[in-house]
Amino acid sequence: MVLVMALMIVGALSPFVTWLEKRKVRRVFALCVVFGIGVALTASLTILTIPTVIEQFKTVAENEGEYRETVASYLEQSSLTTKLADELRDIRYTELLNSFKTTLLSMGVGVFAILAYSAAAVFLAFYIMLDRDRLRGALFAVVPRAHHIRLSHILLNLETIVGSYIRGQLLTCVMMGAFLFVLLLACRVPNALAIAVFGGVMDLLPYIGIFLTIGPAVLAASVNGPVIAGIVFAMILAYEELESRLLVPLVYGRTLRLPSSVVFFSLLVGTALAGIAGALLALPLAAAILMLIEELRVELPGESIQPKDIVQRQEDHRAEKEYERRAESMPAKEAAAVAVKIADEAKMKEREIEKGVANTEEEERLPAAST
Repeated sequence: MVLVMALMIVGALSPFVTWLEKRKVRRVFALCVVFGIGVALTASLTILTIPTVIEQFKTVAENEGEYRETVASYLEQSSLTTKLADELRDIRYTELLNSFKTTLLSMGVGVFAILAYSAAAVFLAFYIMLDRDRLRGALFAVVPRAHHIRLSHILLNLETIVGSYIRGQLLTCVMMGAFLFVLLLACRVPNALAIAVFGGVMDLLPYIGIFLTIGPAVLAASVNGPVIAGIVFAMILAYEELESRLLVPLVYGRTLRLPSSVVFFSLLVGTALAGIAGALLALPLAAAILMLIEELRVELPGESIQPKDIVQRQEDHRAEKEYERRAESMPAKEAAAVAVKIADEAKMKEREIEKGVANTEEEERLPAAST
């Protein structure tokens, strides 16, 4: 998992390092700048939010009895939930406190392990990016030269997939946290920042995070009355439905180039096979599998060869000949750089062609629409 985390960090930060390198910044200095900015932003966010969140969680703990009594008074208004209200009032704190201490201790050990592994992943990502040329040369040295161009295409696409996935995750988490913060502030719910931060982090967990978020939010909102609690409950459910039905397929479907059906199916399969880790890795794995099928030119049983496939194979053959000419007698390290450059040029050319086709289709639709 440390290696996977490191590779995901590499994929997310590589575009920024490449951008600086194109502006004549040395790679070592570019790495220091990018990682330094990342660490500074993380530290600033932690310093600005964590103390406030801790204070708000303390307030929640101090007012827990009031919150519980408010919920119990609502429950006892109906004969169906009167027993539940009595049980809520008769909670035994001694047993809960002992259980909470044990859980807190195990959570503390787990959090420390996560922080240690995360720090190791950051350092590993830094050294992977620092030793990029040597590592890439070692990889290309064990692959036949006839497949170097195709390998370069795969590496570039994997970098795009991983970077897009991380940016998509950050985007959805920030949107969930911002929505919760605005909603709770508008409803004058206490401890809005703590609940919003908690909800944003829990949004990393597909399908599960909403259940971990909605309970604390509704419980805090119940202090302002059942109407406010109902509004918060309904708005969170509506946003979750909007996110799962529209935002997640839109964000991940575009960045990872996955159909909406594949996004949903991948999340279900990943959760069923490997739990939380499987859910987090399902989308980039699905995108990587589809990309490998396309890049390796796997002929599926139900597919027939299309004209664009013939053109693509001709382009591949031309790129391979160009690579053989330019990388002749070069060691693997320099040859790898040449192969990646040729693959990058081909990718940019492909984007220009796709953009031209899209513009042509748009121009053809405009006269038809006006007619």
